[in-house]
Amino acid sequence: MVSYREASVADDAALALLAEYFSARAEAFPANMGEYRRTFPDPEEFVPPNGVFLLVEGEDLAGEAADVGCGGIRSLPGAAGTARFEVKHVWLQPHVRGTGLGRSLLEELEARARAFGATELVLDTNASQQEATNLYRSSGFVEVAPYNDNPNATHWFAKSL
Repeated sequence: MVSYREASVADDAALALLAEYFSARAEAFPANMGEYRRTFPDPEEFVPPNGVFLLVEGEDLAGEAADVGCGGIRSLPGAAGTARFEVKHVWLQPHVRGTGLGRSLLEELEARARAFGATELVLDTNASQQEATNLYRSSGFVEVAPYNDNPNATHWFAKSL
């Protein structure tokens, strides 16, 4: 059984998962793009109703209850009449990938964004994250022009809610 728990990005469990996320991203980052830039999220940006950070509660490799992933949303300035939220730091430990948890987490983040009044979700990713890119496309996100200057990103996506 999987559940989601709201957490501050400054909590120990969130920091541990974010450290795993950043390490995995740095290892897979394309050499031709230079060094991966780690930027830990500002806890104030992930506080309802302007955002939320979720921990995915599942099972570790031994079958014990454990936090196995994370992801968040935060409010961003949008075009007039648009309540824009950004999906950030969606990550699952390798042993739970391919089980549908990524899609479930993305759906939960979208539901939370809708509850906060979002009319648009945006996100950025890197071409090296092909599975994530496939998930975003199959979840209704479409590629858009860059909306930020993230040096780690090669693709930007949006979804109208």
